[in-house]
Amino acid sequence: MKIIAFGASNSAASINKALATYTAGLVANAEVKVLDIRDYDVPMFSQDLEKEIGQAEGAKQFLADLAQADAFVISYAEHNGHYPAAYKNLFDWATRIERNLFQEKPALYLATSPGPGGAKSVLAAAQASAPFFGGNVKAAVSVPSFFDNFDMATGQVTNAQVAAELEAAVAQLSA
Repeated sequence: MKIIAFGASNSAASINKALATYTAGLVANAEVKVLDIRDYDVPMFSQDLEKEIGQAEGAKQFLADLAQADAFVISYAEHNGHYPAAYKNLFDWATRIERNLFQEKPALYLATSPGPGGAKSVLAAAQASAPFFGGNVKAAVSVPSFFDNFDMATGQVTNAQVAAELEAAVAQLSA
C-alpha cells in the first residue's frame, strides 16, 4: 500500500506533519511518502487570476502526487477554528482542476494543536466536507495538547492512550 501523508500546514516545524508522519508509519508494509505543502507554490486564488493564468502549476503537481496514493493520512492544522490559509489556498486551486481531489481512496484524518482543543473544529469541518471532494474517511482522531503527548525529538507518541487510538484508526484504514 502506498500512503501519502501530510500536515495541512505551511509551518516548517509543523506538529501536524509530525503527527501524520508518525501515524502513516504505523501502517504495516506501507510505502510512505510525506508531502510538504510548502513545496506546492500557488498564488492567492481568485477567479480573475485563474482566468489570467489558467491552472496553477503547484496545484497540478499536488494532484499528481495525490494520484500516486492508495490511501491518505492527513493531519489538519487549525488557525482560529479553520484551515490554515496556505492549505485552503492550495486546496482551492487543486479542486478547481479536479473536484474529486481524494478520489474515494481510504483516508485517515487527524488534527492536533498545542492546546486542549486538539483542533477539533477543523477536523469536524474536514470530515463534513470530505464527501464533496472524494474523501473516504475511515477514521478521524484529534490529539489534544500535542507537546504533552508527542516527543518531537524522537518523532514518537508518548501517551499510551493516544498511541492506542492512532493504532485503532490505522487498522480502519486498511479494513
